[in-house]
Amino acid sequence: MSAALSRRRAGAPGDGLARVAELVRKEFRQILRNPRMRTFLLGPPIGQLLIFGYAVSTDVHHTRLFVVDQDQTSASRAVVDALTASGVFRVVGRSERPGDLVDVLDHGRAVAAIEIPPGFGRRLGEGAGAEAQLLFDGTNSNQALVARGYAERILRSYGARLGPLSSSGAAPAAAAIDLRERAWFNPSLESRDYNVPGVVGMIILLVCFLLTSLAVVRERELGTLEQLMVSPLRPFELMAGKTIPFALIGLVDLALITTVALAWFHVPFRGSPLLLLLGSVIFLIPVLGLGLLVSTISATQQEAFLTTFLVIMPTMLLSGFMFPVRSMPPLFQWLTLLNPLRHYLEIVRAIFLKGAGLDALWPQFLALLVMAAGILPFAARRFHKTVS
Repeated sequence: MSAALSRRRAGAPGDGLARVAELVRKEFRQILRNPRMRTFLLGPPIGQLLIFGYAVSTDVHHTRLFVVDQDQTSASRAVVDALTASGVFRVVGRSERPGDLVDVLDHGRAVAAIEIPPGFGRRLGEGAGAEAQLLFDGTNSNQALVARGYAERILRSYGARLGPLSSSGAAPAAAAIDLRERAWFNPSLESRDYNVPGVVGMIILLVCFLLTSLAVVRERELGTLEQLMVSPLRPFELMAGKTIPFALIGLVDLALITTVALAWFHVPFRGSPLLLLLGSVIFLIPVLGLGLLVSTISATQQEAFLTTFLVIMPTMLLSGFMFPVRSMPPLFQWLTLLNPLRHYLEIVRAIFLKGAGLDALWPQFLALLVMAAGILPFAARRFHKTVS
């Protein structure tokens, strides 16, 4: 009799799976019966994708340009036309006095200015080398750097087309250097193609990390955690039942965001969808582990929310999504190696834009697997102590 009772308490492996499945069903019912929660799971991911896709851009268009042309020749006008033809620059004023240039930049009426000195066209025709000065408002350093890069590329292309003139000045001779530039994987250098794939990782992190961190705390505040503790559920089964629903929600968001990125923003997708799915599943393991860890050290939902905010901000800043990792100090570059979001963004962007395979991305996959093997067991032990 006692042996049978012991076997009944231990349960067969199929009983454990049934209990986990029932808890997962209970979690989904609890999530989906709340209209606000349903809206939170589907609305904000699409909204964030649209905001990041349209608002977060390092491209510059119609940059306000002020022109000081003291030469007033066809050559000086051709230089200005070359700058404005691409749509990067837009002339907002002209003058022949250099003092006006300083005044315009000081008052913010222009972001860039070009000063063409007298004799520009004559020196260009003689092949002696003509000079012009470009000035940029450095208040917004990123915009100034991007605008300067565009201007340098436009003027270099213009100079290559013109070529050095022959000694007679009658016709241009062949250029000494035939410089041809090409950007691989993103020929038009659209920042949207770079930013939108990164939003996939950001949204999965936000949704899964936040929801998982609040799951156990919510049960504790409502007083239902004690009921679960006296149920036949083992701690591992309870942990699985609490994390699997949010993992599935993260994968649904992945499919939704990827569909919008391809159909609405026309971001190229050159890689394998199965490899993207595999990388996302591995990325979810440390994310869910971190959320579970936060839930075990937080007493209230407010405390859990503040803790997740303190974790998410450094994770985003050290992921390479906003700022290139190579531009960070060496110490912080080493710290980014401990950030699962950094490795996942490298996987997503390489699959989207490069069509990279596992042979090129195995270091990132290995890093995520190591983090998953370290974070989830530690969070599971903490969770076991919390519910035991």
